[in-house]
Amino acid sequence: MNIESLPSGVSIIPLVMHRDERGYFTEIFRQEWSQGFEPVQWNLVSSQPGVLRGVHVHIRHTDYLIVAGGHATIGLKDLRDTSTTSGLACALDIRGDELVAIVTPPGVAHGFYFHEPSAHIYAVSNYWDKADELGCHWKDPDLDIPWPINEARLSERDAKAQTLENLLTEMKVRGFNR
Repeated sequence: MNIESLPSGVSIIPLVMHRDERGYFTEIFRQEWSQGFEPVQWNLVSSQPGVLRGVHVHIRHTDYLIVAGGHATIGLKDLRDTSTTSGLACALDIRGDELVAIVTPPGVAHGFYFHEPSAHIYAVSNYWDKADELGCHWKDPDLDIPWPINEARLSERDAKAQTLENLLTEMKVRGFNR
């Protein structure tokens, strides 16, 4: 995982896995680790191999995500004009056997491709709100995310997602100060 080329405000928090012959114990969140937000909702998601979720972006809430099992590629694109890393795209290779938490602020688009059966846990700083759940098609060439695949299993919504150009216009209309 190359963490020197992350969008500004995205952070990776290494988690300590206390292992023994029974398995492992890991603290996945402590309030004292605060990343500038307090989670109000936690979610657990299971994904089959070949599934891609996204690309989504939020105009209000921050995500705190852990791949708890399996293997995922997380694609990120900074859509914030005012960010020092505006336009930066990257992909992180994350495995559930080496736990890390990833914090993604508003305005950073993100998608998740699962290479094998996987589970991820994520918290959000605001309750789910359809008006804050925007997206664009994962294969849009303007995203520049270096996905390791050419095809993916998608939800109907993600398969019909708009272009990045239209997403940026929608963000502006919804009041996102880029």
